[in-house]
Amino acid sequence: MRALFRALFSLILRVFFRRIEVSGVAGVPARGPVIFVLNHPSGLIDPAFLLCLAPRRVSFLAKAPLFRTPVIGFFCRALEAIPVHRRQDAGSDPTQNRETFDTARAVLARGGAIAIFPEGASHSDPKLRPLKTGAARIAFGAAAALTQSASITIVPAGLYYRAKRPFRSAALLHFGEPFTVESVALAPGEEPPATPVRDLTARIEQALAAVILQAEQAEALALVERAQRIVSAQDETPATPPSLAAELGLRRRLLAGYELVRAQWSERCAALAARIDRYEAALRAAGLDPRQLAPARFTPGRVARYVGKAALVLSLLLPAALVGVVVHYPAYRVVGFVATGMAKGADDALASIKVLAAMLLFPLTWSGVAAAAWLKRGPEAGVLALAVAPLTAYAALVFFERLDRIIGGARALGLFVFRRWAFLRLLAERKGIRDEILTLGREIGAV
Repeated sequence: MRALFRALFSLILRVFFRRIEVSGVAGVPARGPVIFVLNHPSGLIDPAFLLCLAPRRVSFLAKAPLFRTPVIGFFCRALEAIPVHRRQDAGSDPTQNRETFDTARAVLARGGAIAIFPEGASHSDPKLRPLKTGAARIAFGAAAALTQSASITIVPAGLYYRAKRPFRSAALLHFGEPFTVESVALAPGEEPPATPVRDLTARIEQALAAVILQAEQAEALALVERAQRIVSAQDETPATPPSLAAELGLRRRLLAGYELVRAQWSERCAALAARIDRYEAALRAAGLDPRQLAPARFTPGRVARYVGKAALVLSLLLPAALVGVVVHYPAYRVVGFVATGMAKGADDALASIKVLAAMLLFPLTWSGVAAAAWLKRGPEAGVLALAVAPLTAYAALVFFERLDRIIGGARALGLFVFRRWAFLRLLAERKGIRDEILTLGREIGAV
């Protein structure tokens, strides 16, 4: 059952996100007791990533109300999650957490792995919330029960989403540097002393800070995101895009530089932000994506090859894509409506609600199509429709993603051919902003 759900969630994640990457896996111990500690920016999506992409079998600590929720509770039990009873949850009894800790320590004692979100709740704050001490207490309790030759390893894991709200964004699971927990002598059933618990919690916070992107203000993260796109832009589209780990590293360096620049040269920083605003406004007016400002793409040979390939792909996908749109568009719209209404502006919950709603509405759509085919053409047609309907949904997804890129490329080509002065002015402005960012970085030694 666990293997089946892991395969299902892997498929769902690959559909919801256009691009998923994992880095730092080589540092994760292949055996022995391990505690994964993660940031928690996106609700139920976060544990799904570790469940599907971690190199170890993992048991999650999850808030107790999830176990009482239809469908989600079934998944939690099937995936061997461990309930945590929080004071803020209605109907929960925090005194039951002794059993929670005992269960988690038992998993570690037999050489297994558990995962904890030490912030205690999913959120959309620009930085880590104060960490709970549960991870440290579990670690010390489990370490005290191990033999002297064994030790508990803590692996920080950072979840980085390029954008949490949109469908088909990009996500990275980045494993940081593992560290071992020094054992504290404890009698059976004894709680670890407060001072070591505080120290270990502080070390966990420091390790998490090294694998995520955080700032005091959301505005800083937004500005750094825009600056990163400009710094990373190239005049020729690379054969393979830079890795998400490299993108995260660049954003972290830019953020460190921004904090220094803002403190030392606030006026210069504000002027740079205003210049980026003007550049992006000009891009929007031209209807361009910044990645399309690549003049090396617009040679006659490359344009002809791209047009030929795109025409072939679109013509092959068009029949199935049209069927997919007609069949799935109502469910697609309902998923968006339901998610927006239920999330009530909470970005950390939006993706989770979208996925859960889609897991319900799209299979219902396929079942309806199959039932209609069965009634009209017989059981063979019903089975065939049930098998083909999901493929038409995927064909529609690929078709319209490709069509969107073609339309954007056509706009860029039109600007390059008919208004080259405007194209070159945008290109020169991007280069000027990038040079200014890099000059600031060299001056403060941050980039």
